[in-house]
Amino acid sequence: MGSYLSKLNLKNKKRGDNFIMKKLTRSQFIQVSIMLFGLFFGAGNLIFPPLLGNQAGSATFLALLSFSITAVVFPVIGAIVVGKTDGLSNLAQRVGPKFSLVFTTAIYLSIGPGLGIPRAGSVPFEMAIAPLLPQSFNMNLARLVYTFVFFAVALWVCLKPNKLVKRVGKYLTPALLLMILFMFVRLMFLDKNVAAPVGDYGKSPVLKGFLSGYDTMDAVAALNFGFVIALAIRRFGVTDKKEVTKYTIKAGVFAGLVLFAVYAMLSSIGMNSSVLLAGAENGAEILTKTCQYAFGNFGFFLLAAIFTLACLTTCVGLISSGGEYFATLFKEKLSYRTWVYIWTFFSFVVANFGLNNLLAFSVPVLTLIYPVALVLIVMGASHDFVRYGKFSYLTGAFFSVGLPFVQMLRTTFSVSLPVLTELENNLPFAESGLSWLVPTFVGVLIVSLLEKVFLANKTYGQVKERA
Repeated sequence: MGSYLSKLNLKNKKRGDNFIMKKLTRSQFIQVSIMLFGLFFGAGNLIFPPLLGNQAGSATFLALLSFSITAVVFPVIGAIVVGKTDGLSNLAQRVGPKFSLVFTTAIYLSIGPGLGIPRAGSVPFEMAIAPLLPQSFNMNLARLVYTFVFFAVALWVCLKPNKLVKRVGKYLTPALLLMILFMFVRLMFLDKNVAAPVGDYGKSPVLKGFLSGYDTMDAVAALNFGFVIALAIRRFGVTDKKEVTKYTIKAGVFAGLVLFAVYAMLSSIGMNSSVLLAGAENGAEILTKTCQYAFGNFGFFLLAAIFTLACLTTCVGLISSGGEYFATLFKEKLSYRTWVYIWTFFSFVVANFGLNNLLAFSVPVLTLIYPVALVLIVMGASHDFVRYGKFSYLTGAFFSVGLPFVQMLRTTFSVSLPVLTELENNLPFAESGLSWLVPTFVGVLIVSLLEKVFLANKTYGQVKERA
């Protein structure tokens, strides 16, 4: 991605020196920030908060705060860190070049055509369009037509990266936000019946909320979107790296605040109907029934539009970021536009004919790479303060990949490894899928201290020799 940035900077410099220190206007900044929100906010973000409110009931606010740590804070920090390091590849390079290649490629493939993009096309159809059609209708044909139009629009948006901010940040996402706000305001006039927390929310709303946000996988998506935002800022003529970083941070915070506000609205919908819709299986069911009660048949069309726009903006971000990455990875032997065509067509086919099979493969891969993504985000965000050495990054990657791998073998494939499986299963938080957490923290802490002691002794020795 370095070559792409060099070309972009050179192009801007040729336009005049005044572009080097150019600043974003208020309108441009808001568009970039709203675009980042739109990239994050997909179908999962739409249906998880209502289910949280439904099951957490009177403990919704507490659960929402912990949910926001993994569903808002980590994704925003991830986007900022990736934007600051000029791409995920550069961040992962701190572990090593081979790790960077494998990890970055796995991120783009799994969250892109391997899961995120095909699902973005099929989920709104299954949740919002299919219920509107008569049972006698050919669902396969309807899905084919819907996804064809969906991916055609996504392709049209992605083929003009210079217009990405305008199309997503100025039109698509604001329309989505207005519809969500309209739905929320109307639903707030319904009778409020709040139940006591149930299930895991009754036992520990903080832990359950944290893990529910973890399930959104937005921290992984942030590793894709951070570079998209940095590029968008640069395309406005802001070439100074400090200015790009400053705007990326501000845009991330703004997008995070909007995310939290929308999550609060959606979770309150679930909370206020937690007695009426006790035992609801998912957030889509909650939104469908509450909207039908409040709007009648119009509620189905409103939800269909909300689901479609939410998934479309996320899909656009995944396609464009993947196109940029693979065009650079293969040194533009295939152009950005070619990769956009490839990813869009592949995702369209998978969304109609092979999504379930692909999910069976992609979900374990995402489960494997999510912990190390979180570790890289935390270490990348604190790097300027702590100055981690290479062995610290290697240690963090070792534990946050190795232990989830053992866990994945045990839980997904029922495969046990001698000694390792039992050891992993007995670690703190293993029952919650977080067996990697404590070993990674302790390992990075110890290795970082050892590195600093070694560096201090080496520096002292060099000074003594000179004296």
